[in-house]
Amino acid sequence: MEILKRVHANNLVKWAKDKPEVLVLSADLTSSCEADSFRDTYPDRFFSMGIAEQNMLAFAGGLAREGFVPYVHTFAVFIYRRALDQIAMSVAYPNLPVKMIGFLPGVTTPGGATHQAIEDTAIMRSLPNMTVLEVGDATEVENVLDLAYKIPGPVYVWMLRGELPRIFNTPMEFKKPRKLSEGKDLVIVSAGLCTEEMLRTTKVFKDNGVDVAMYHVSTLKPFDYPESMKDIKESKYGVITLENHTIIGGLGTCIAESMAEEGIGKKLYRVGINDVFLHGASRPYLMKEYGIDVHALLQTAEKAIGKTLKYTEDDLGEVFIPALHSDAKPEAL
Repeated sequence: MEILKRVHANNLVKWAKDKPEVLVLSADLTSSCEADSFRDTYPDRFFSMGIAEQNMLAFAGGLAREGFVPYVHTFAVFIYRRALDQIAMSVAYPNLPVKMIGFLPGVTTPGGATHQAIEDTAIMRSLPNMTVLEVGDATEVENVLDLAYKIPGPVYVWMLRGELPRIFNTPMEFKKPRKLSEGKDLVIVSAGLCTEEMLRTTKVFKDNGVDVAMYHVSTLKPFDYPESMKDIKESKYGVITLENHTIIGGLGTCIAESMAEEGIGKKLYRVGINDVFLHGASRPYLMKEYGIDVHALLQTAEKAIGKTLKYTEDDLGEVFIPALHSDAKPEAL
């Protein structure tokens, strides 16, 4: 598995070179959000707004009205929790091209409830005119900036930082999921870093004779995936969703809404954070403690198919776990 460091930092500088209209705004977390290289390379296109997220989002809306394309950088919780009114009234309501890059999704930080974004998909996808994207590996980090740039209006991105694996060899596409395997027994749909956990189950399902269709979703709003709905409708046991987010309003809800609208009467199992705040700990611990790791997925699959899967730890695929402290990021948060 190829591991890359500071993918967003390196890509942002190269991608923005011939786009003078692209500006970067930071709320006193410039290096923590990998915007420091952009600041040093294009100082006249960088704005340090201080710890004032509400002002930053209103300011970004003003810049967008003047023809600029602001890329707002901060931790995800500080975007949607602190500046929701400004996002709604100064960005989403006038449908302006402000691109919000939110870091530290869910269990990717040991910072506890004050720093862990676990309900932002639910909130942001409820705003009219808002597009919501989530990256799952280094490849998607590399091309999400351009994807967001081409989408009219505001875009909210769940971003990954530090050391990242390259899982995919092709760029992410707007409103198009990645179909990673074919199967008629069960469908599994995952997003973000949870896709690594989903892929770890491949050998287990194969060895136990369970045919699984696996999907990785990057566009959480708009959400319209006819192929996956067809697979769910034709599946024997239904669908499991796996997400680094509360099961309320996230990927599982997106699938439930689509199934209801299509009249699909299959069983849905939502694997995600179960209506609780997280505490601070390492990513592997949090994923296990709150039931969004490979073992939680396999246990749910056993429930869905009605039989015990035979496997050992050696049968599970590898997953990359970045170090808590690394030279690829300035702090453990």
